[in-house]
Amino acid sequence: MQDRLGSIGARARAFAVAFLVVLGVAAFGGTAAAALVPSPTVTGPIPANAPPGDPSHDYPQVATPLDLASLGYVEEEYFFSGTANVYNTPPLTTATVVSSGHPYKSRVIVRRPTSAAKFNGTVLVEWVNVTSGYNNDVMFRASQDHLIRAGYAYVGVSAQRVGIHGPAGLIAWSPARYGTLDVTDHGTVGNDGLSYDVFSQAAQAIRTPVGASILGGLPVQRVIAIGASQSQGRLVTYHNSIHKIAEVFDGYVLYLGLGGKLRTDLGVKVFKVDTETDLLFLGEVAARQDDSDHLRTWEVAGASHVAFSDFALRVFLVTRDSLPPPTPQLCTQQPALSHTPAFHVLNAVYEHVSRWVTDGTPPPTAPRVNVLSAGPPVVVLERTSLGLSTGGIQLSQQAVPTAVDNGVNSGPGLCFLYGSHTPFDAATLSRLYPNHGSYVSAVSHVTNDNLAAGYILPEDAQADMQAAAQSDIGKKSR
Repeated sequence: MQDRLGSIGARARAFAVAFLVVLGVAAFGGTAAAALVPSPTVTGPIPANAPPGDPSHDYPQVATPLDLASLGYVEEEYFFSGTANVYNTPPLTTATVVSSGHPYKSRVIVRRPTSAAKFNGTVLVEWVNVTSGYNNDVMFRASQDHLIRAGYAYVGVSAQRVGIHGPAGLIAWSPARYGTLDVTDHGTVGNDGLSYDVFSQAAQAIRTPVGASILGGLPVQRVIAIGASQSQGRLVTYHNSIHKIAEVFDGYVLYLGLGGKLRTDLGVKVFKVDTETDLLFLGEVAARQDDSDHLRTWEVAGASHVAFSDFALRVFLVTRDSLPPPTPQLCTQQPALSHTPAFHVLNAVYEHVSRWVTDGTPPPTAPRVNVLSAGPPVVVLERTSLGLSTGGIQLSQQAVPTAVDNGVNSGPGLCFLYGSHTPFDAATLSRLYPNHGSYVSAVSHVTNDNLAAGYILPEDAQADMQAAAQSDIGKKSR
């Protein structure tokens, strides 16, 4: 087993570095440093002249299918433009400017409450993921129900070259709609050299709009940077090298880590959430840092980097928009994708970080996943006799299991990110749960403990307990 994981880990780590990273190749009102970030010129909202799915693609790429109007929300797209610097960003060090004055034009997609009464004051600004070649709003899709229920505003920023200029990027996808966008200074700046200022200036447009107001005048109190996977890696660099220069973000939520360490001399609040895959194959064990007055790290046992929870929605969107599809069906272990809902933990994190940056209320700490060997060459996690990882945040799907959920898979492309889900056979289920009541009681106990610890929210706890009550686990067949 260890040899097999070592082989998978070595190949996965190399692939991750090459594909995920190289592909991307304070109180509200700001400080003196924030004032130095120029406000870009914003135009829009850009009208959607065709319904989602129309062959003209004259609508926002990956527009949400949610009926936002019925929920008191609106989705709008804006273009913004300005000039940006290229930076040198040595590890764990404040950046220096290499060159200045590079013109750019990019876009944001905004999902916000239509009234101030529904708005909770927090804007989540996602560095939109481009690993798959298009603008994949991973973090909105993962938590969309909670974000809308709780009144967050969401702004997804297209900061990187691939998302705009790539084969499935905005320009190729809809030249009529997006043909004027450019984050390369007419092809003279590559490797996402302008991306950091593009991201900073998108945040500044929220704080001090010039031209259109992308939040429609909502009373903003907090601006939090968020990013998943490859975008998480970009935000680690942003935090370490750009934050001290710009200071336009009040906090960070870093999801699905790629093994980057954070500098410890910045006071800005940072919350990291990792899955089992991130620990095994993406370097997050080696990047572990102690919790502090400005850092929390939560690790979700049994969860995979690519989640089952929103996968059907992602497939629907890319099929509708004629974008490259994910291919878990090609992976070695089937079915792929862990069913452990790490997004339940992420939902709670948004509430904690909002309080943390507002009034200093420290979030709870959480145990780390238990590691037997930190490598090299391979990370080995402690596992139960059933094959389940121990330690970390144990959601009911892991602590009261009906399947082996983990972050392990292999195969072509991105299969190493998919994890797997292997249901127990009838004999194992019968041994673990002699009757339905014993299963429901165990789920309720674990779920209530996680709720009391602050690792999940009441709505998600209720959903888990309701699912257990409605299941057939422990029921005798007739």
